Amino acid sequence: MLKKRFLALTAAVVLVLSILAGCTGKDPANSNGDSKSKDQVEISVWLTPQWKGVMDPAEEGADYDSFFKYAAEKFSKQYKDHDVKVNVQVVAGDQRDELLNVNLNGGTPPDIFFESVFAMGDYAHRGALVPLNDIVDDEAKKDIAQNYWENVTFGDDVYFYPFSHMPGTLAYNADMFKAAGLEEYIGGENEIKTWNLADYEKILKTLKTDLPKDKYSNAFPMALYALNNQADTWNLAYLRMFGSEFFDEKGNLVIDDEKGEKAAEWLKKIYKDGLTNPGVESVSSNDVNAMFQNQQLAISFTNSVLFNNAKADMESGKTPKFDLRLANIPSESGDPLTFTYVTGAAVFNTQDETRMKVSKDFVKFFSTDPELVKSSKNGVPVRTSVAEEFKAEKPLFEAYDKNAKYMFNFTGNVPGYSQLRQVLYPELQALYTGQKSAAEAVKDYQTNGNKVIEESKANSVIFTK
Repeated sequence: MLKKRFLALTAAVVLVLSILAGCTGKDPANSNGDSKSKDQVEISVWLTPQWKGVMDPAEEGADYDSFFKYAAEKFSKQYKDHDVKVNVQVVAGDQRDELLNVNLNGGTPPDIFFESVFAMGDYAHRGALVPLNDIVDDEAKKDIAQNYWENVTFGDDVYFYPFSHMPGTLAYNADMFKAAGLEEYIGGENEIKTWNLADYEKILKTLKTDLPKDKYSNAFPMALYALNNQADTWNLAYLRMFGSEFFDEKGNLVIDDEKGEKAAEWLKKIYKDGLTNPGVESVSSNDVNAMFQNQQLAISFTNSVLFNNAKADMESGKTPKFDLRLANIPSESGDPLTFTYVTGAAVFNTQDETRMKVSKDFVKFFSTDPELVKSSKNGVPVRTSVAEEFKAEKPLFEAYDKNAKYMFNFTGNVPGYSQLRQVLYPELQALYTGQKSAAEAVKDYQTNGNKVIEESKANSVIFTK
């Protein structure tokens, strides 16, 4: 009897264990219900300091890595292919290239880098990055204007997924305009005003002659600077004012023509006529920015970050308060000029197919996720949908979005652009000091610049395909 009871008990235990085994046959760690446990894949994300927090810097514990840590957690929970661990590292901007080169030489680059395309373009030419064409869909192309895609496309391929941007325009002191009787040329507070070139020349001349000297002593109409390699961007826009193509389809400079010479002559003339700050050849961008904030210049250069910083300085009492507004760079045709610095993610060629696939999937995820793309409001969104959603909170988003059609790609995405910057400012200095004529300056810039480009093309995977 005892033996029968023992056998029955044993059978019952076996039955229970069998049922439990059947219920737990799926890996509990596998939330997607796969029959096998997902293997873990680790990827690394590097970024320079962009913004703090996920959606807002005011969030508790907000830091520069907050967004990517949050995005990584959200991505890992829904990713079906692997158990993904994302390691996020913030690196200082002045250490970016040194760290990248050390790691590239050692065969250990990061999987993803989130940064301005302007700062990272050379890595595409070096073959260090992989194309992202396969993760860009029609929906993204409809929501992000074509001019942004042109900024991230090298040759035939997209190498950066656009997330936010930092548009460059002119800034002007509307109070100084009013004091000089130029009210008709003042745009709205949340407008990027467009002037044609004839109007702009009238504005500059009127500011020189009619700006009250008792109120604005030692003030000048327009900012110009050419001290160092920072003198590209806005000067490159001015050199396009008369319709210069600037770069041809092969990525060569083509500014040595009537249009380029006319633009250089215009710059030289307004300087000679006293319509700009003096000593342009020895003045830096930081110098003229300080002059503008102290109301010694009526019109200066700005981007979205500098603009917001200037307003914050006025609110804190660091600089004098005045009515600060935005305008486009004018052109002879009447079509305004503007440019931008697009920020987005690039994926490095680590030679590890699995990691590169996961990295691409992660880039697409945080660059398209309906919640995560809203974080681009910490800069200026590239997506029309995000700009539209937050335009009540940040009205300039709508103006920047509408302005996208006027953007030109100031680098041309040519190889060796960082060295090309070193070629421009000496020619501008020679132009302003009278050492060279406008024709000589643009000719020498094109000649010397194309030498840099040709040498860089030899080492560019884009141009040696």
